[in-house]
This record gives sequence, structure tokens and C-alpha cells, in this order.
Amino acid sequence: MPKRFYTETHEWVALDGEVATIGITDYAQAKLGDVVFLDLPQPGRELAAGEVLGAVESVKAASDIYTPVAGTVVEVNQDLTSAPEKVNQDPYGDGWLVKLRVAGALPELLDEERYGALIREAEA
Repeated sequence: MPKRFYTETHEWVALDGEVATIGITDYAQAKLGDVVFLDLPQPGRELAAGEVLGAVESVKAASDIYTPVAGTVVEVNQDLTSAPEKVNQDPYGDGWLVKLRVAGALPELLDEERYGALIREAEA
């Protein structure tokens, strides 16, 4: 499994060569509650780092999802259409959202240690 990196807005990204798999973190899914719907981009869409790539709706709230890296959408997790709860059950596995073909340099992202410190600070 490729190493994961995180954003301050609680998305994760795992790079495998030039393909980045993106999802929301366990912390984010826990704060949202039961996910009931996802609005995700179509394959072929180009996204800039930090751009809204879609939205997640839960029983508590709706939130935008931001792309941690720039690239072109090459795959969308179609299983989430009929089973959005996978985001809650396995946010780092079957609950992934999209895969992008990375374009350009990678922005600075948080490693697991720095992301953990961010969460601890938010919970303090």
C-alpha cells in the first residue's frame, strides 16, 4: 500500500506512480456521521490542487471535498453510488473516492504524524 498523505481539510491521498487515490479521512467520516450520498466528478475532468472535486452528504451535514493534488480523473469509485456507507466503514480502503493521473508538482501535504497532531489540536 502506498504511503498516505493528508490535507488540513481532512482528505487523504496515496500515490502509486503517477496515479493518486483520494478519499476522506477516518476523522472526517466520524465527524460527518453516516454518509448517505456522494457527488463525485466524471472521468476526464481536470482538477487543480485545492479545487472542489465533489461533495459528501451525511445525516448531519454536507461538505465539499477538495483534491489534494492536480490531475485528471481517471476513475471514480462507482460502488459508492449504491453503498455510500463504505466511506464510513473503510475510508482508507473500499471507501476511496476517485483516482487522478497526477499533473505537475505535488503540493506540500501532511504526513501521518503531522496530520495526527492536527487532529489532536482540533480535539483539544
